[in-house]
Amino acid sequence: MQTELFAGDQNSVSLAEQAARLRSEIERYNIAYYVLDAPIVPDSEYDRLFRQLQELEKAHPELVVPDSPTQRVGGLPLAQFEKVEHKIPMLSLQNGLSEEEVAAFDKRISDELDGENVEYEAELKFDGLAVNLRYENGLLVQAATRGDGTSGENITNNIKTVRTIPLRLSDLAPPEVLEVRGEVLMFKKDFHDLNRRQRENEQKEFVNPRNAAAGSLRQLDSQITATRQLRFFAYGLGELKGSPLPRSQSALLDWFVQLGIPVCDERKVVKGFKGLMGFFNRIEEKRESLPYEIDGVVYKVNSIAEQQKLGFISRAPRFAIAHKFPAQEVLTEVLDIDVQVGRTGAITPVARLKPVFVGGVTVTNATLHNEDEVRRKDVRIGDTVIVRRAGDVIPEVLAVVPERRQADAREFVMPTVCPVCGSPIIRPEDEAIARCSGGWIKCPAQKKGGLLLFVSRKALGIEGLGEQLIDQLVDKNVINDAADLYTLDLETLSQLDRMAEKSASNLLGELEKSKKTTFARFLYALGIRHVGEATARALAGYFGNLANLRQASEEQLLEVADIGPIVAASIKQFFSDERNLALVDKLLGVGLHWPEHEMKEKPEELPFQNKKFVLTGTLPSLTRDAAAEIIRNLGGKVSSSVSRNTDYVLAGSEPGSKLAKAEELGVRVIDENEFLQLVKNDKSN
Repeated sequence: MQTELFAGDQNSVSLAEQAARLRSEIERYNIAYYVLDAPIVPDSEYDRLFRQLQELEKAHPELVVPDSPTQRVGGLPLAQFEKVEHKIPMLSLQNGLSEEEVAAFDKRISDELDGENVEYEAELKFDGLAVNLRYENGLLVQAATRGDGTSGENITNNIKTVRTIPLRLSDLAPPEVLEVRGEVLMFKKDFHDLNRRQRENEQKEFVNPRNAAAGSLRQLDSQITATRQLRFFAYGLGELKGSPLPRSQSALLDWFVQLGIPVCDERKVVKGFKGLMGFFNRIEEKRESLPYEIDGVVYKVNSIAEQQKLGFISRAPRFAIAHKFPAQEVLTEVLDIDVQVGRTGAITPVARLKPVFVGGVTVTNATLHNEDEVRRKDVRIGDTVIVRRAGDVIPEVLAVVPERRQADAREFVMPTVCPVCGSPIIRPEDEAIARCSGGWIKCPAQKKGGLLLFVSRKALGIEGLGEQLIDQLVDKNVINDAADLYTLDLETLSQLDRMAEKSASNLLGELEKSKKTTFARFLYALGIRHVGEATARALAGYFGNLANLRQASEEQLLEVADIGPIVAASIKQFFSDERNLALVDKLLGVGLHWPEHEMKEKPEELPFQNKKFVLTGTLPSLTRDAAAEIIRNLGGKVSSSVSRNTDYVLAGSEPGSKLAKAEELGVRVIDENEFLQLVKNDKSN
């Protein structure tokens, strides 16, 4: 299959590379949205990319890797707060963006429950920050953000300043443990009042109520949080001990009300698809008059017993769906198109827009992703364009209005040299992204991006080194690379803007502490293309030490779990570049160190070693994902297409063209029973 993101580049981009690019983009957006509270794309764009990745991985299970965004929920806890492990994971919801998708959801639920007109609880989808409140014997003892779904940030002191949240439940016999899931948000009026005060105090204004709520909850000083008017609405349940489980979602919310926990009144029990759409249409009509921001509604099967029967997938409950509102759209003018340079040298065209008010804020720019996207949409300087802003975040140029195009509208010309360092811009034949060729040594933009990655929490974890400070260090030629950070002294740092002696001293302490790290963190910090946190851990675990990795061939790299040809080539290229090797040696020279061990021996041959399988159709009992996992665990490979090199085609009902191709090439076709027999025989040998 070919995803929309790479339309027009079908011949040159492999499926593995498509998946890698999607994962990289989605993870970047995850960090910006959940960790930094600085979203960089609209929800609609994030949803589109996430769906593309889901579809790609569903069609090609061999592309699924452990660190894929589809295998996880969302963001990461901030380092400033204590980490809290969720007893029960806080999952996100699948999205429905059209009536057709909601109808499909209702049909699936009806089919699995063997009944029509399923009863649902319809609620609002708030645009705030998801939190978990833990009550023990009626007393609020802990509050945490959702974080990545399994762990979040301890924000108990800040939550206690939210006056709508009870510190003690209004029940004489409360449960032993009750975890309440809900949303912290800021009402529109309170948001405008806050921004007015920010202006009067000459402080930075918040972009929207969600960012204001998130920023308020993440204040290290709870006294600041107390000055913000935050609200809370409960919508779900975490851990429960010492009390029977309510029979329905509506009964659960009614129980919360009895306990003194705030629940939104805009909710209703409805039946079937007709009831769902009736609720959606009613809420959409009154959306603007609501005192808070919402970006859709949520449908949940009302019966708790039926919820339990339907169960969960890895990322979301199967019994619920979020029905998002259509993105908000306005017309504006493209004043100019220029480019930005990323950490890897990626050149991103950006549309500079005539200021326009949409979704509650004034927007002035929108990313155009890459040159192909500019050409596909035929966006020209001077054009009137439709700007869509979904999720109240960052706009995108949806389309040009051709009938409004002026005669003097100018086509975008991709620059041939980097606007930051003047190096040639190149675009490899097999890539959609053009890049600055200057590298991190010559290009300040790449250098800054690389340094930000190097000091980030998942890398060396150097607190106190933010974007503004790194800008100063690079712009003033104080440092040239990451190793130079460790040559900084108190006098040099104290001369920088907004850097007092105490802050400088603390930073030097953080730098010294960061010298003792792990091999995996060090590899991730180097910023090798396609090497994320999970891949870095896999490399460190397999090779044991830097010397082994530096000398590794691509064939040896491919022996590491979840590393394919593209990643292997990228790693090999990195360690073949003298400039990179010089930096690595320089970092070791300033004292970075970690425990090392011997390289793992080559694993023994597995029963399906080097056997290539293609899956097609619907299997009677196994899901395709489960079958693919069995194959890979036994050393086999799962491919998306049939060729003469295919060993087996595992076919279920409605197999499609892959079966015909297999028969044409004489490839052995097996059904599920034959497959399970092969597995059984292999296990018995």
